[in-house]
Amino acid sequence: HVDASGNVDYKGFYADKAALDDYLKALGQSPISNDAAQNERLAYYINLYNAATVKLILDNYPLKSIKDIFRPWGKDWIAIGNETISLGDIEHKILRKMNEPRIHFAINCASYSCPRLSPHAFTAADMELQLDQAAKDFINDPKRNNISSGKAQISEIFSWFKKDFTAHGTLTEFLNRYSNTNIDNNTEIEYLNYNWSLNEI
Repeated sequence: HVDASGNVDYKGFYADKAALDDYLKALGQSPISNDAAQNERLAYYINLYNAATVKLILDNYPLKSIKDIFRPWGKDWIAIGNETISLGDIEHKILRKMNEPRIHFAINCASYSCPRLSPHAFTAADMELQLDQAAKDFINDPKRNNISSGKAQISEIFSWFKKDFTAHGTLTEFLNRYSNTNIDNNTEIEYLNYNWSLNEI
């Protein structure tokens, strides 16, 4: 139910809602250990976040934006073991604590300006490859970032989570790892307005 551009066929997904519910239930009944390898935890929580976001949309469908839902990231409703957590908990208290900035290109918030929803689950074995590809796809996507030799108009994601991207260097250095167009230190950086419209086909 996800096309090549990362847009989602929510009507089609609705027909498979039972399978999605079963998937989330299976994840919730098999919580991953905090002692598991980081790539295993990344795969578990990225997949949980993306599946839960789709379920949140389907439970409130039709709608024009995830922001039409009351506290979409703050409400505790995702069951893991004996506790319930929120999407915000997964993003800020779990994934961001792993000090892996590329998670911001892997999790999808059901909006047009978000990184594309991957049609495939993330796996521990392919995590490095998948995160690299997600970073390249997002940074070089002209619908979400516009980078030229003299100017860089980039997603607000890079402003909101700047400290994640600059923990080991400048923002320009981070972008240049994945950008097809090299940005020099004097390039003017502008942040684009975020489009929260539903990422629907």
